[in-house]
Amino acid sequence: MKRAALWGTWAVMLVVAVGVAYWAAASLLKEREAPVSIPPETVANYVHAVIDANRTVYTRHIVEKMQATGVVEAAETWKQENALPLPAQFLIETGKLMAEKGVGIRYRLASLTPIYVWNGPTTDFERKGLEAVLKHPERPFTGFFRTGRDRYFQAIYADVAVSQACVACHNTHMNSPRRDYKLHDVMGGIVITIPVNP
Repeated sequence: MKRAALWGTWAVMLVVAVGVAYWAAASLLKEREAPVSIPPETVANYVHAVIDANRTVYTRHIVEKMQATGVVEAAETWKQENALPLPAQFLIETGKLMAEKGVGIRYRLASLTPIYVWNGPTTDFERKGLEAVLKHPERPFTGFFRTGRDRYFQAIYADVAVSQACVACHNTHMNSPRRDYKLHDVMGGIVITIPVNP
């Protein structure tokens, strides 16, 4: 009798264990089968948040701190000198490095009043986006475009002068078409481009 009860208990436990294992396996398969889809707007917001955080930390905690203590200056000619890249150059260099990774996401600085022509808008969409973020810096300008068969999502976020170093550089640079920037002014935009081909 005890042996039969023991076998009965084991049989019930085995059925329960198999049922739990089947349920867990089915749940895992459902999770694997269900594709995860993140809207390109969300991806652009994530990328922008990382860019903004990195650049702000670099500007406030490295450039400003090093210059204030006299350790090292930030200079446009940082590659030729013993200097730090300016905050805008830091963003440009990280954007180039990102493009070299080959993941498809690209970002760059652009402005309606660029110091260098290659930082101007390259399309009508970018021009409209830069005009839009100048008027409404609190929200990005977004949309889709095609280049050949490839489809892209693009978001343009306001590029705000977060440091007096940004303002001084633009206001004193010999190539600058505008020399009246103030702290917290919109100086241009951060253009993020994401491939969205199926």
